[in-house]
Amino acid sequence: MAAITDLPDGPIRILVSSCLLGEKVRYDGGDKREPFLVETLGRFVKYVPICPEVECGLPTPREAMRLQGDPADPRLVTSHTGVDNTEKMQGWILRKLQDLEVQDLCGYICKKDSPSSGMERVKIYVDTGVTAKVGAGMFTKAFMDRFPLIPVEEEGRLQDPALREMFVDRVFTLRRLRDRIRQGKTRGNLVEFHTDHKLLLLAHGRTRYAEMGKLVAHAKEFPLEELYRRYLSLLMEALRMRTSSAKCADVLMHMMGHLRRFLAPDEKQELLEVTEQYRNRLIPLVVPVTLLRHHVRKYDVAYLKRQVFLNPHPVELMLRNHV
Repeated sequence: MAAITDLPDGPIRILVSSCLLGEKVRYDGGDKREPFLVETLGRFVKYVPICPEVECGLPTPREAMRLQGDPADPRLVTSHTGVDNTEKMQGWILRKLQDLEVQDLCGYICKKDSPSSGMERVKIYVDTGVTAKVGAGMFTKAFMDRFPLIPVEEEGRLQDPALREMFVDRVFTLRRLRDRIRQGKTRGNLVEFHTDHKLLLLAHGRTRYAEMGKLVAHAKEFPLEELYRRYLSLLMEALRMRTSSAKCADVLMHMMGHLRRFLAPDEKQELLEVTEQYRNRLIPLVVPVTLLRHHVRKYDVAYLKRQVFLNPHPVELMLRNHV
């Protein structure tokens, strides 16, 4: 395959809750080690561990904490004794976010339900005694506000095969864009990057795909900084849209159109059958994609060889074996 689908040039740094790597930093002195993160994804990324509660100066073990008060601006207090650690945490967060500015992070994996690290639906104890699952952990909320374009996901949601692949796609694509920018922030480089990623973007939906195509087509009308800023925003928004077997099957058929004049009748029939089996969720995406990669190599179709859709992340992750 083309070089664009190889591993990125720069390190893929992912911020991650330390307990998910097996560090015993939780309030009870334990951990929440996630084998996929440690044993599989960890082979291809460089983790930046973080535990807001320990790093802001709290001991291990410690009394459990919770978010309490106004859901729009909750306090961080201990669950039984009511000790308020809000200012301690907020002061540390300000310093930590400044440090993270220079880390070149491509993603963040946080601990679900944590009052400091949860991404969504974290319990907030309202003064009336009612609990509402409407919050984000104090640090994670500040992180997402400061770095809105960096992919963030909870380890619980990563148990969903589709969400897992989507998160890894966003992380690797962000790294590839940054690598391209290192080669020079030019309109030509952006056009090449977009061409490489066209079918990957199409698999996430036609609306953003069309918007991005229009932006790139009118690239000369924008100052470079504004062009790249708009493109990155649309790119991350597009990749947050859920893929589906129907969307991906349409992309597979589109690719087959580029191969049609090369394929023998039995090869066409096999591709059609496998694509429909995938569309009907009888087989995983890896099956038709593997067959397509074979034909792309065999017939040396230049446009398809450069398409990241065929190999957006290392096959060792086996993400497409389950979607």
